[in-house]
Amino acid sequence: MGAIGFNHVNVSVADIDAAVAFYEDVLGLERIPSINSTAPGAWFRVGDAQLHLTERGGPGPEVHHFAVTVDDFATVYDRAVERDALDDTFGAALYEFPDGAVQLYLRDPSGNLLECDWPDVTTLPARIRERVTTREERVGVAQTGEAAAATLFPERD
Repeated sequence: MGAIGFNHVNVSVADIDAAVAFYEDVLGLERIPSINSTAPGAWFRVGDAQLHLTERGGPGPEVHHFAVTVDDFATVYDRAVERDALDDTFGAALYEFPDGAVQLYLRDPSGNLLECDWPDVTTLPARIRERVTTREERVGVAQTGEAAAATLFPERD
């Protein structure tokens, strides 16, 4: 007995309309029907799971975040740059894992931190690849021992 997968993540937002526009424009998420509730909300399909937004006000948490795998990293990156949404809370907005996977950190209009993941840095356009750094290069944290085998995409193993 145990959890077998993620169903949804719920994120509190300050302005539902601004949040909906961000997630539709930057991530290209598909809006799906949601329940009526005491607070305005919106639901999106994210692969086999869902993202639920609920208007509750207040700033997003500083480091708590959720991550999504995207199918067009360059477009997400460009749209995030256009919105000035890149976030360097962890020292940089773009990181490469030891296995070549890439993390992109963004802030939505409510201040929520999200991570967009891509499996292979070598497939990114050079203009983006040149901005990618490692944690060791940026913040002096080496990935040694078991950490050197960490991956965002275990299905590749």
